[in-house]
Amino acid sequence: MSITKKVTVLAVGLGMAGGLAACGSSSDGGGAGSGDSRTVTLVSHNSWAVSKDVIAAFEKSSGYKVEVLEDGDAGQAVNKAVLTKDNPQGDVFFGVDNTLLSRALDNGLFQPYEAKGLDRVDPAYRTGTEHRVTPVDTGDICVNYDKAYFSEHKLTPPDSFDDLTKPEYKDLLVTENAAGSSPGLGFLLGTAAEYGDEGWQDYWKKLKANGVKVVDSWEQAYNEEFSGSSGGRKAKGDRPLVVSYASSPPAEVIYADPQPATAPTGVAQGTCFRQVEYAGLLSNAGNPEGGKALLDFMLSEQFQEDLPLNMFVYPVRKDAAIPESFRKFGPPAEKPRTMDPAKIADNRDQWVKSWTSLVVR
Repeated sequence: MSITKKVTVLAVGLGMAGGLAACGSSSDGGGAGSGDSRTVTLVSHNSWAVSKDVIAAFEKSSGYKVEVLEDGDAGQAVNKAVLTKDNPQGDVFFGVDNTLLSRALDNGLFQPYEAKGLDRVDPAYRTGTEHRVTPVDTGDICVNYDKAYFSEHKLTPPDSFDDLTKPEYKDLLVTENAAGSSPGLGFLLGTAAEYGDEGWQDYWKKLKANGVKVVDSWEQAYNEEFSGSSGGRKAKGDRPLVVSYASSPPAEVIYADPQPATAPTGVAQGTCFRQVEYAGLLSNAGNPEGGKALLDFMLSEQFQEDLPLNMFVYPVRKDAAIPESFRKFGPPAEKPRTMDPAKIADNRDQWVKSWTSLVVR
């Protein structure tokens, strides 16, 4: 979804992710390259977050200690994993999504493994990639809006890609750099799905003329620039529109103290792009057996049901229960844009190059 980010919607979420990495680390410093066969190392983007008791359950049942290494935004993490594939930092990589999957596969990042529990996964999220990756979660990349801003200005929030180019929304939107950020790339692909191979560039010309702001990462866009997030309010963010996730509003409710009756942010339903996140056993993993055990666990009912209120994504396992609070405040998009992975693979790099020349330079 790492979806990929999304758990770090609030500063509290960032603390949770960092705290988990510390708690899950092996006390003897063992890792993928250390020869410690009882430690399994997970490499992820910086939005990884799982309940301590869930990790403890895996460690108790498997006998492995979990070490987590976070490597920045999803795009940055994938690029680093590709560069270090011959001597990987860990055993399992989590957080490559459908927008970047072909890059990982084409570079031989993963070795095949059919995880236990795959038969419980919604067929829509499985891939024909010889089990080189395992689907873990899904979510929607969408424009979020600050309800208070639009109420105070007596302005109707946008609800479509077309709306974002209208004069009344000039200088209101912030998005992430599509060249290095998973949600930024997802938003670009959403516009390509909406306007076609030719029309998306004209759309971005209009969006640039309407004052869209581009920043490096989701954390910067949401927690610093967006006026509707708790982080943005503290930092005096002045952009009431941000590219984020359909699952961001429930995080604003769940982490708030006291919790509001309704979410302070909303989702422009007509701007959503469906994201699926995968995990895979890294080629040349130092502890492949530990990595396989961890992949099996990531499809377990216990792990899948822990996802919504930690990483704010939907599980891919069909029989996983969804918390009521998550269903209420973060329902998935009704008609998200999608794109065939083969088309993404054929066009992504050129689209990003064209987008960079058009929007950033």
